[in-house]
Amino acid sequence: MPRDTFGADYPFLPSSERLPFAQMLKLARAFALLGVEKIRITGGEPLLRRGLESLIEQLAKLTTISGTAMELALTTNGSLLAAKARSLRDAGLGRVTVSLDAVDYAVFRQMSDIDIPVSRILNGIETARAVGLDPIKVNTVVERGVNDSQILPLVRLFKGTGVAVRFIEYMDVGGAAEWSNAKVITAREIRDVVESEFPLIPLAATEQRGTAVNYRHADGEGDVGFIASVSQPFCGSCSRARISADGWLYSCLFAKEGTDLTPWLTDAASVEQLAVAIRSQWVQRDDRYSELRSTQRKRGSGRVYPTVRMSLVGG
Repeated sequence: MPRDTFGADYPFLPSSERLPFAQMLKLARAFALLGVEKIRITGGEPLLRRGLESLIEQLAKLTTISGTAMELALTTNGSLLAAKARSLRDAGLGRVTVSLDAVDYAVFRQMSDIDIPVSRILNGIETARAVGLDPIKVNTVVERGVNDSQILPLVRLFKGTGVAVRFIEYMDVGGAAEWSNAKVITAREIRDVVESEFPLIPLAATEQRGTAVNYRHADGEGDVGFIASVSQPFCGSCSRARISADGWLYSCLFAKEGTDLTPWLTDAASVEQLAVAIRSQWVQRDDRYSELRSTQRKRGSGRVYPTVRMSLVGG
């Protein structure tokens, strides 16, 4: 979250307006009724939320409509992961994804705008592996001319460790006002860079999960994924709903509007009524921002319309 935007005077959401854990749990139960099988805890930095382990412990008791345990995942910048990895695992967290855009500190600092040593992030990843949070994924957003030099160092670092690196095309999200297509390195270009040193074999269709197209090192020592969210958008197959910290439902990462669910989060409304409210919004969604991006941008420069910040709803 860039300091020139989120400075000391930025009007952050007061804690009194954030959903309490009881309401988050109610939301999770409603989504379980609707067939959701995976919950990801994300946002700006979820490990800053006090008592997060308590929420995870309660979420871990949920079951899907098929009777299996709900899959619980978390995305973090990794700065607090070493201190919390064991308690998160003990609470019931299943897997973790760490955002890491560079191994070189100067490049990392330029991309993240935070004064945290890369070694702390790497220590967090290693600690998470040691306590059994598996599989671990590292997400790397690649911006041309900024951190494209870090593609091979990241692959070298995690090859053979059990940590899968996923490279993501630079998207115009989270208030990226200076975004331009010229800064995008496509997933195909990134894969060409990786394969200049490491031969890759595509995984079988049955092994592909989520939004990434995944490959395995030819020698079997790990996986590498590529998310082509700009060059090959996947709006038609997207099934991700996002709930903000203040209880709004967003059906797209690029949504300009959301649905306030707080009226159904009171004790007066049942979980079933909340599920109906969510479903009524979901079935009428028509989000296609990524597919229409090129057409929309011909109407003018910069962002076509304001979108919800990624720091509020996660990736």
